[in-house]
Amino acid sequence: MDSSLTGITTTGTPHLGNYVGAIKPAIQLSKKFKSYLFLADYHSLIKVNDPDAVKESSMKIAATWLACGLDSKNSLFYRQSKVPQILELNWILSCMAPKGLLNRAHAYKAAVDLNKENKNDEDFGISHGLFSYPVLMSADILMFNPKYVPVGKDQKQHLEITRDIADKFNKTYKNFFQLPEPIIDESLDLLTGTDGRKMSKSYNNSIDLFSSEKILQKSINKIKTDSKEPGEKKETKDSIIFQYFNHFSDEEEINEITKEFEEGIGWGDAKKKLFTKINQEISPLRDKYFDLINNPKLIEDTLEAGETKARDEANKNLEKIKEKIGI
Repeated sequence: MDSSLTGITTTGTPHLGNYVGAIKPAIQLSKKFKSYLFLADYHSLIKVNDPDAVKESSMKIAATWLACGLDSKNSLFYRQSKVPQILELNWILSCMAPKGLLNRAHAYKAAVDLNKENKNDEDFGISHGLFSYPVLMSADILMFNPKYVPVGKDQKQHLEITRDIADKFNKTYKNFFQLPEPIIDESLDLLTGTDGRKMSKSYNNSIDLFSSEKILQKSINKIKTDSKEPGEKKETKDSIIFQYFNHFSDEEEINEITKEFEEGIGWGDAKKKLFTKINQEISPLRDKYFDLINNPKLIEDTLEAGETKARDEANKNLEKIKEKIGI
């Protein structure tokens, strides 16, 4: 049976961009394939050094996946840190990963470029974890040898690096890994923040997935628009408001809002409609989320059940890999 794998880093709380770009499509895939869905808590250490924050984020993100419809009975749902075989594979793959390949990773290059811009040493503030995190990501994926990995358009390079490392292993030790294929929804753009930049808490432009209705409305009201008055035709292209509608509406609703843009809907009215549309989808998930947050034992029990299965499977795969390399 074909399988898919998705992970999300345990930093902070999920926002709408995480929901439409990763969580929602991964849960839809889990209904079609055997699915591996994990909390990338070791990856979070690159950015977060607060142990309480990492632990709290793990619980919040686990509750989010479950509230959004993940059926843990049909998927392996686990914390990366509870499957130690991943870290053992990480070292094996590190010995396969060309430094030049890692030099080209977007996150590392961006950190180097920022140092150059600020006239610092190129390696200032850059940890080995940041430099080598594509290898750990490769281990996350290849540990379970999935056929598909859903990624956003901005994350495609991560999978390409994984494929390169897997291909080198296969050529060195004879085939073992299948090269995972990306699943990218080219029809949808990334959900941007309220100011049009990438949605990020560091930019203060994100919308928390399970914020209260009042805060959700306020966040939507902050979405940047042009200065056109009610009655003036609004362009759908490059409109952040329309982009949000596109992620939360079906084809018939998109046609309707497109017509309203052409007829000059006021931005205030458009934002009210957008709030109603998003809240309609999120509201029942919000209720489930807070029920789970108030029952941490249920979350923990669910994760532990998935981790037992994940460790068993990972151990079998790792033994085969070690046999390949002579260990």
